[in-house]
Amino acid sequence: MSTDQESPESQVKTEGEAVVEPPHTELVEHELTIEELQQALAQAEQKAQENWDKAVRAQAEMENLKRRTQKDLEDAHKFALTGFAKELLPVLDSLVLGLQAATGDSEEVKKFREGSDLTIKQFESVFAKFKIEAIDPIGQPFNAELHQAMAMQAVEGAEPNTVVNVFQKGYMLNGRLLRPAMVLVAKAAEKKPTDSPSIDEQA
Repeated sequence: MSTDQESPESQVKTEGEAVVEPPHTELVEHELTIEELQQALAQAEQKAQENWDKAVRAQAEMENLKRRTQKDLEDAHKFALTGFAKELLPVLDSLVLGLQAATGDSEEVKKFREGSDLTIKQFESVFAKFKIEAIDPIGQPFNAELHQAMAMQAVEGAEPNTVVNVFQKGYMLNGRLLRPAMVLVAKAAEKKPTDSPSIDEQA
């Protein structure tokens, strides 16, 4: 056979194969593609929402970190003098005690008292400049956060649980306690038991 004679048979075979192919293949593939696209879109939307949530959380965490860092810096500036101020308090206490102990009318004692008084005022001026405040709570209600009770005593005319004497002033730096005030606190007077009448008096 020649090449020309074989050609029609192969063409018939090819046409037969084409007829066997299902007519709806292209339509089925198109429907699957739409479903896949819808599924892919849903997944993409879910992923986008997850990424949005992560971004919002990350931004919130950054804001919190920024606020914490800013507060830490402010605290570092405010309370940088804490250790130094605590070391100065005993020096001021000694000056106050020395002034209280200096009694007499001699010129030397007068000069000492004047010098000590001026030094104490300078201390107080420097403390005020750096926001160091004294706690002198005499006559005020006892506050366990700011005061340290050294003793309790019944004092006539004093309300129970009030400070009636300050042994040592307390101090605060920018609202934070440096040292509590050491105080004497009033307590209620003990009532004497009334004498109960005896059996003879009742009879």
